[in-house]
Amino acid sequence: MKISIASDHAGFEQKEHLRAFLEGLGHEVCDHGPATDDRVDYPDYAVPVAKDVAEGRADRGVLVCGTGIGMALAADKIAGVRAANIITPQFAALCREHNDANVITLSGRFVEPEVNEEILRTFLTTDFGGGRHAGRVEKIMALD
Repeated sequence: MKISIASDHAGFEQKEHLRAFLEGLGHEVCDHGPATDDRVDYPDYAVPVAKDVAEGRADRGVLVCGTGIGMALAADKIAGVRAANIITPQFAALCREHNDANVITLSGRFVEPEVNEEILRTFLTTDFGGGRHAGRVEKIMALD
């Protein structure tokens, strides 16, 4: 799977860890930065990842900031993106099954790296459930 990833300064350390984790699982990872943990503005890093997903250059997107909330807000502004801020593996499964989320945002400060690994593993291996959820996702996408 092709995955686009980025963070801000607060998520930098976990972004680096998760990039290596994803590569270790055999995924092709496009890292949009930053290259250091110097202070940056998270929307500047959310947009390239969201556009990669929306324009088909990546299958899924991964964004990491302090809470994941700001990244989700920024990524969801890009048409075609369904970003979800996730803090548990169960929520990762549900965001895929029910919402066909294509970008996940993670907390680099409040969730341990091992938990974020399991969240990512779940996000990448859970299929969209379709059925009754398909019409709801279509209604969400019509809001773009």
